[in-house]
Amino acid sequence: MSNERFLRDHLIQLLDWGHAHVQFDAAVKDFSPELRGKRPPDGAHSPWELLEHLRLAQWDILEFTRNPKHVSPNFPSGYWPATPEPPTGTAWDESIAAFRADLEAFKELIADESIDLYARIPHGDGQTVLREILLTADHNAYHLGQFVTVRRLLGAWE
Repeated sequence: MSNERFLRDHLIQLLDWGHAHVQFDAAVKDFSPELRGKRPPDGAHSPWELLEHLRLAQWDILEFTRNPKHVSPNFPSGYWPATPEPPTGTAWDESIAAFRADLEAFKELIADESIDLYARIPHGDGQTVLREILLTADHNAYHLGQFVTVRRLLGAWE
């Protein structure tokens, strides 16, 4: 296996977690609808707020990486939902599905050997595809850790 293929495989594994990080699907699995909009005592975020933040940030990074016409949301308001509760009965599942779809798109981008991971993104300010992948993995791991902590504080994590 070439070093390039080895790196790409490791980056895909990094986005999938499972080694030193909780996997996304494990973090959101069997989460009670009654707790999705609850903030723990003295907690800054509800599970819904963290889930939507994860989705919005990952989507923004992906679109920035692959679409030169992408316009990022305003920071920070565009990266957080307006309310602690999901706005509809289907919003939770829709957010999970969108997060998974964008994660798969990122993994496809990584696997595409025609994409130079080290090349600067033409519409960026010095960023590379590799940097955006690492940023996504780091950001997701951080907030999934918060998500698990909130679940624990709400009594919804074993």
